[in-house]
Amino acid sequence: MLEALGVSTGDEETYLALLKNPHCTMAVLAAEVGRSPAATRSAVARLEELGFVARTVTSPASLVATPPDAAVNALVVRRQEELAEARAAGARLAESFPRELQFRPDELVDIVLGVEAVQARFVQLSHGAREQICVLDRPPYVQAIGPANVSENDVLSRNVVVRAIYCPESFELPGAFDRAMAAVADGEQARVSNEVPMKLAVADGSHALMPLTNDGVVDAALVVRSPSVVAALVQLFELLWRQASPLPAWDGDPASATHEETVDTGLVALLATGLKDEAIARDLDVSVRTLRRRTSALLELLGARNRFQAGVQAARRGLI
Repeated sequence: MLEALGVSTGDEETYLALLKNPHCTMAVLAAEVGRSPAATRSAVARLEELGFVARTVTSPASLVATPPDAAVNALVVRRQEELAEARAAGARLAESFPRELQFRPDELVDIVLGVEAVQARFVQLSHGAREQICVLDRPPYVQAIGPANVSENDVLSRNVVVRAIYCPESFELPGAFDRAMAAVADGEQARVSNEVPMKLAVADGSHALMPLTNDGVVDAALVVRSPSVVAALVQLFELLWRQASPLPAWDGDPASATHEETVDTGLVALLATGLKDEAIARDLDVSVRTLRRRTSALLELLGARNRFQAGVQAARRGLI
């Protein structure tokens, strides 16, 4: 549980044993965890350094575990301060790096090989952004769809602008649309377009990450730092952004329901993304037949003859 804070599994087991046996001696703790006295002393010394353990002044000294909430919160604050110092040091190093060397031909493009390496480079690009990240989103993906994008949450918490253009195929994986809507709720600016030619991420208009191919697994990518190439990619993004439509959203809070509460607003939003019926059915966990029956009922409720008219009516009523 504490590995992310730099506490090893063995040290955590020692700490948990001490929580269960407060004020015990080093010998008793060693017997409890089943390790040698030397290994236990080393673990306790590391835990003392991290603020998880203290010693009494009695003779012989007994060990006291710091309450978990206080110990973890203090260590989190310390790690945050260390990260802030590391970021500042990185900025100073970048400023001291000779500018003429930054634009040597062999410094303008890197090739990244391997799925994990590509994913790590995207996280690095996200954490390094200070002003804005522009993303073109389309399959395939280097990681599974999860409930939250940790990298993006970190970026948004630092008031970095995140703009993303999704293609309809982006929402074909189960949970993808809900995840995109959660990102929008957190501050992401999102649009959808049928014309997303490739995957792309650009940070601060200076660094770009793009896969070498759009087919199969993303196991190779280019990191581009060439000012002219990155500027061209930014112009491409801005052109697509102007042509894209805002990502359809709806308010699912029953407390805010109006006279339109009988309208299947979730279905309206999914239809407006351009997803195929099969993908929408998977997202809603219903059969295609049930989906088409719900769609027909929706069109009748909106007084529309086809889906285009339904979209117009939904927009007029403020449903999307």
